[in-house]
Amino acid sequence: MTTPEQRLQELKIVLPPPPKPVAKYKPTVQVANLLFVSGHGPAKLDGQTLILGKVGAKVSLEQGKESARLVGINILSTVRNALGSLNRVKRLVKTLGMVNAAPDFLEHPMVINGFSELMAQVFGDDAGVGSRSAVGMGSLPGDIPVEVECMFEVE
Repeated sequence: MTTPEQRLQELKIVLPPPPKPVAKYKPTVQVANLLFVSGHGPAKLDGQTLILGKVGAKVSLEQGKESARLVGINILSTVRNALGSLNRVKRLVKTLGMVNAAPDFLEHPMVINGFSELMAQVFGDDAGVGSRSAVGMGSLPGDIPVEVECMFEVE
């Protein structure tokens, strides 16, 4: 059985440094065996330019889904930083995915699948899939297309 850290290597994912808070909050708070992760935006990997804008207008569904995956990479970096290792994660408990969406865009769950599919790849089809909400927002900070907050059960 492979560990989450081994799966990252198999997937050839190198986590960036964890993002620093941009306002007055903590990136994570652990209460007993639950790790609450504040809202994160997409990681900027290999010097790439982040896609900005509303999904369904300037940003395509596919670009939104990739942005959600990049949010997942940032969250994994923050979780590893908080715990020392992703191997301490027992399961993903809850995800709130927020999509910066055009008013007529209706595929929010498909966008957030970019995050959910990454979590399943890293933690497995059971432990990496938790309860989830995927909602549209009128705007998000910095015009990012996706923001995700979540909660993990940890050892």
